Amino acid sequence: MLWNLQQGAVELGWDFYGPIIAMVVLIALGVPVWASIGVGAVTMLYFSDVLPLTLVGESLFGGIDHFALTAVPLFILTGDVLVRTGLSRKFLNVADALTHWAKGGFGAATVLVCGMFSAISGSDAAGAAAVGRMTIARLHEAGYPRPYACALVAAGACTGILIPPSIAYIVIGLVLGISASTLFQAALIPGLLILGSILVTNTVINRMHAYEQGNAISFGQWRGNVWNALKDGWYAFLVPGIIFYGIFSGRLTPTEAGAVAVVVTIFLGFVIGTLKLADFPSMFVSSAKVNGIILPIIAFSLPFAQTLAALGVPQGFVYSLTSLTEDPTVIILMMILILIAAGCVMETTPNIVILAPILKPLADEIGMNEIQFCIMMITALGVGFITPPLGLNLFVVSGITGQSVLPIAARAIPFVFFMLLVVLLIAFVPAVSTTLLPDIYK
Repeated sequence: MLWNLQQGAVELGWDFYGPIIAMVVLIALGVPVWASIGVGAVTMLYFSDVLPLTLVGESLFGGIDHFALTAVPLFILTGDVLVRTGLSRKFLNVADALTHWAKGGFGAATVLVCGMFSAISGSDAAGAAAVGRMTIARLHEAGYPRPYACALVAAGACTGILIPPSIAYIVIGLVLGISASTLFQAALIPGLLILGSILVTNTVINRMHAYEQGNAISFGQWRGNVWNALKDGWYAFLVPGIIFYGIFSGRLTPTEAGAVAVVVTIFLGFVIGTLKLADFPSMFVSSAKVNGIILPIIAFSLPFAQTLAALGVPQGFVYSLTSLTEDPTVIILMMILILIAAGCVMETTPNIVILAPILKPLADEIGMNEIQFCIMMITALGVGFITPPLGLNLFVVSGITGQSVLPIAARAIPFVFFMLLVVLLIAFVPAVSTTLLPDIYK
């Protein structure tokens, strides 16, 4: 570990603290995040005068004029088409056939379909809403208490930003100048570990409380059920197959893979008769609304991040934190705590654009691999989505079911614990996120 800190302390005045306080107050009052960040960026630039105010206009358009960001609306649209065509239910049917025999089988199927859906849509909130509508009622019928069923879906949907392809890795790659394809490869093992931790947690809890007894069947019956499910919905797996093969073989960029996925999904919808031309206006509007939340946040976060850099906030943060301790273990734990707390109260995109440039120098200072840092950051933010009592996914499943957030949050605690163990593994064992990468990244 190298600890050659040369920067001194950075003195910050009200030209920094005033805009930050205003931004936090606006977010707390329910003002859209992009508008709150925009106010913070403009007022900070105006009062500090560290950069020209014209930077805002340049960053708003120049920052999002990036080929890699085209993948964001494409993956969002793919996820929407999957739901509207019923292809997402084919994933559930196959997952259910695979796990139907086991105790907690449909709970495991729910987690698996969360992973399958997330691997295409790249969004956790979309996964929580889509999978929740399909599974929560059935989970309750299978014997799960409704708050626990909601917590299970909320946890499974966290894989939306953790299993590649993921919008979060596209954004952090853009911010830090790292190839999204490289991050996708690095995230595969950590994403599957998170998925596995949720499956293990559900199995343990189900055995403790006997929520779902399962259906004992012979191997022949199981094989027949799986074969029938695959025969009925094999074509749905063409979409994730194309995405994974295209990206991991290097034949397609994430943007190209997203474009191909949209075309294939729409084509399948027409072939099976579940998609009509009349569906397109509402489908495009729905996807545009989601995209209209993400891209303005990126646009306004970029000048905000540039202003923080010009004020020396990242260097000052490194100096302040390393003045408290020089123990890399403690610093990593503090970074994880910051990320989980941030993930609780704000969406992934602004967290990435604002925090990545601040925390990356700190990770460099303790000798952390930049790929490992990115995977740790996104995974820790993902844990924040179900960390009680403010996790975003908890509110999503509460909204679609009408259940109170607090009982759901209480049932989510075991999932948070096991997912946190994976975060720690990623943070302290570089091989978890670099094993699949060429030696140049290790």
